[in-house]
Amino acid sequence: MSNNVDKLVRGLDELCITFDDKIIDKFISYYIILIEKNKIMNLTAITELDEVIEKHFLDSISLCKYFDFNKDINLIDVGTGAGFPGVPLKIVFPDIHITLLDSLGKRVNFLNEVIEIIGLKDIQAIHGRAEDYGRNPDYREKYDLCVSRAVANMSSLAEYCLPFVKVNGFFIPYKSGDCDEEVTNSKSALKKLSGKITSIKKFNLPDSDISRSFVFVKKYDVMSDKYPRKSGLPTKKPL
Repeated sequence: MSNNVDKLVRGLDELCITFDDKIIDKFISYYIILIEKNKIMNLTAITELDEVIEKHFLDSISLCKYFDFNKDINLIDVGTGAGFPGVPLKIVFPDIHITLLDSLGKRVNFLNEVIEIIGLKDIQAIHGRAEDYGRNPDYREKYDLCVSRAVANMSSLAEYCLPFVKVNGFFIPYKSGDCDEEVTNSKSALKKLSGKITSIKKFNLPDSDISRSFVFVKKYDVMSDKYPRKSGLPTKKPL
C-alpha cells in the first residue's frame, strides 16, 4: 500500500495542501470503509487504491487550486453519492462547514458511518431530493458554495444546486475537460436561475493526464420561487 500512499502524498504536495499522518490515515480509513461497503451496495465502480486516490480523493480536493477554503465557508455537496467531493474536502480543510445531500438512504447511512469512524466534525449527511431541500427555508440560499460531481447536464444540475446558494455565492460543478458545448447550452437556464458563469478553470489532475473543468457560476440575485420545479422535471425537461 506504501506506493499508493506515495501517490496521495505527491498529489497533496502538488495541490499545496498542508497535511500530516493523521490526514493520510483518515483517507486510508475512508478507502477501507468504502471498499468493504461496496461489496454489499453500489458506491463506486473504481476500487483499486491508486485509482480511488486519483479519481476520487485528489479529484475532489483539486478545487482548492482555484477556490480558497482557508476561510469560514458553508458548503453543500449535492448528489454526493459515496461522499465525493465533500468528505475529502472536509478531511483536508477541517474548518469548513459541510452538508452532504443524497437521495438514497443507504448512501446516507454509509456517509454517517464514515463521519463517525474517521472522526469528522461539523459535517452532516442528509437524505432527500435536491428539489425538496432547495425549497426548504432552512437550506434555501444558505450556502456560500454548492459543489457537485453528479452526472447531469449543466442546465439540470444548476436547477438542483443554485437554490442552495446565497446571493454572491458560487455553484461549482466538477466537469470533464471537454465541456464547452454543455456550458454554452446552459447559459439561458442559468439566467433564469439568477446565475452567471464568471470563469472556467481547466486543468489535469495531479500526476495524471485526466482533464477536468470547474465551472464557476455566481449567484447574482435572489432566485424566483418558481425554482426548483417539482421532482424530476429538472432532468426530464431542462430549462
